[in-house]
Amino acid sequence: MATPLMPKATAVWLVENTSLTFEQIADFCGLHALEVQAIADGEVAMQMQGLDPVANGQTTAEEIERAQKDPEARLKLSPQAIPEVLVKHRGPRYTPIAKRQDKPDAIAWLIKNHPELTDAQITKLVGTTKPTIAAVRDRTHWNASNIKPRHPVTLGLCTLAELDKAIARANRAKKTEEAEPSTADGAAAG
Repeated sequence: MATPLMPKATAVWLVENTSLTFEQIADFCGLHALEVQAIADGEVAMQMQGLDPVANGQTTAEEIERAQKDPEARLKLSPQAIPEVLVKHRGPRYTPIAKRQDKPDAIAWLIKNHPELTDAQITKLVGTTKPTIAAVRDRTHWNASNIKPRHPVTLGLCTLAELDKAIARANRAKKTEEAEPSTADGAAAG
């Protein structure tokens, strides 16, 4: 569950300014109920300035009032307070030195299990070069005797979503290639 920004400061403000239970505050702030109780007793965060979750848009006054009326109710974080998860890979990706020796294994797995993938797609997925792909495919790679096909996702070289997207794109391209020659043959015969 998403927690508010600066959870302890938010808990300090909620303890000082609301009649919410320790469990409600702990659940909202992602803290333990005993930690919230220690904040209320003045044992923890004694000189911490409280952070108003209503003022910074993490919840609403109506939400706090609703939770104060019902001790079983839980405060909800406002949707605009939850940051969007945006993962966009642009350009070359850095591969740690420890994972670089795994690239030929991933290439071998992709060649064996997904021959429809182009060299360019494999290059983009694994972060390698076309000569390396050719060397693995031809078994002329300098370490060919030690290459064992292993899944690139388990090696951490790409995500499953990226792999699925590349496979789907390769399958679409393969279908369009198969459809084009049949129309070309019909045109040549007529």
